[in-house]
Amino acid sequence: MLRITNLRVSLDDNTALAKMAARRLKLPPQAVLEVVVVRRALDARRKNNINFVYSLDVKSSVPEGQVLARLRGDKDIAVVAESVAESIVFGDMTLDAPPVVIGMGPAGLLAALTLARQGYRPLVLERGRDVDTRTGDVARFWRTGQFDAISNVQFGEGGAGTFSDGKLTTRVTDIRMHEVLDVFVEAGAPPEIKFAHKPHVGTDNLRTMVKNIRQQIIELGGTVEFEAKVTDVHTKDGALVGLTINDDKYVACRVALLGIGHSARDTYEMLYRRGIMMEAKPFAIGVRIEHPQELIDKAQYGPSAGHSKLGRADYALVYHDKPTGRTAYSFCMCPGGLVVAAASEPGAVVTNGMSHYSRSSGIANSALVVNVNPADCGSDVLSGMGFQRTYERLAYQAGGGGYRAPAQTVGDFLNAKSGSRDFLVQPSYQPGVTPTDLHDVLPDFVTHTLAAALPDFDRKIKGFADAGAVMIGVETRTSAPVRIIRNSDFTSANTSGFYPIGEGAGYAGGIMSAALDGLNAAISIIKKYKP
Repeated sequence: MLRITNLRVSLDDNTALAKMAARRLKLPPQAVLEVVVVRRALDARRKNNINFVYSLDVKSSVPEGQVLARLRGDKDIAVVAESVAESIVFGDMTLDAPPVVIGMGPAGLLAALTLARQGYRPLVLERGRDVDTRTGDVARFWRTGQFDAISNVQFGEGGAGTFSDGKLTTRVTDIRMHEVLDVFVEAGAPPEIKFAHKPHVGTDNLRTMVKNIRQQIIELGGTVEFEAKVTDVHTKDGALVGLTINDDKYVACRVALLGIGHSARDTYEMLYRRGIMMEAKPFAIGVRIEHPQELIDKAQYGPSAGHSKLGRADYALVYHDKPTGRTAYSFCMCPGGLVVAAASEPGAVVTNGMSHYSRSSGIANSALVVNVNPADCGSDVLSGMGFQRTYERLAYQAGGGGYRAPAQTVGDFLNAKSGSRDFLVQPSYQPGVTPTDLHDVLPDFVTHTLAAALPDFDRKIKGFADAGAVMIGVETRTSAPVRIIRNSDFTSANTSGFYPIGEGAGYAGGIMSAALDGLNAAISIIKKYKP
């Protein structure tokens, strides 16, 4: 097949892609037999001339050499160099018990599915509940403020990503990325995730997807247990030999993949006591900010805002504070979404962002966070967890209890005032917000950096620092505060058979990178052990 790159298509051009491909290759339309969209990006740099930019793979009835000879020198047309993933060869070591997968977030699900497809019959342990029950538990928490430590936005089937925008963008380049996308589409994700530049599936689709992946694992011989928290690990001579579940059930195993997510603080503490090697790592904390989605659309798309082909606009903002060396940046931006209560411990307020696939709430929200270094938190490996807890508990107190969140308008924040309710949009966070001073619930270096960043962001997106934009605290779970150290084969640095994976282990930063990490760790196991 031939690949066409940099094919620019204006918003109002409705010509069929096959016809465009034929025109670009200087072929009659009937000569184009197949067109596959490899990538579709949006170029909105010139607001009066927004274009989609396509990469297409084209199969034609005309020999490729003949087409290339006619288009000699055209750098945007070439024969596709197909990438083939390394074939998997089973290892020869014997397992006397099925591999165990701990956690059913993206890393755990892809690891378990990969192992199940190759005949390993994994045992999958999830400390929370199944996604349907979990969805009801979370809805009740948002409605009433009745917190459930077992089932919440952080813990349960699908992991924290289940209550998110479901973005699948990643900076990771991996030849097996298409395998993850294929799994997601088979499980119910929209097909365009295979080629969209900024794909997302939405929390509504994610809930269906994780159920379907779970069902596949079970049909292939795997076992799934909910409300099954690993409370101890057992080793002998530096090797894993078993796990304790819920303090009373022992499971013998030589291989376990640890995909616990970035909020399993009790599990980190247990692993630290057991001597599993880990280190403190940077993370970030800050707030969520909300604007009318229309404001963001107009800033990003100009007169084309509202065009049926564009959808809701997003943004990515970065500010470097040179005097202090701190950086403020947007994180997990959710077009047409909601700010949600994401606590995983009692007496603490945590915020996150979430969108449905339609992104139709009319509100744009994003985290605005500032980098935190291990030295900011203390000398202990787990000091970052304590740092996060401190500000989550301050936020709970400032909110007045009941998991209400502290909120402040940008105008009040920049002018050292509090109490205004003149919001551009009604805050979406439930169980509700309490106007207060966010300087009281965040470190000084965070509020200082955000105050310097907001005017800069306003220059980039007009209206971003509008006095009525609402900021809601606190966002503390951008990433894990620790990294569980591992070798190149994914095994723990000091415990053989133990495989730390995904965001919780400190090796991923989103759904796609976590899923890829879980898949590749499973392949490492397959290469070492027989089914």
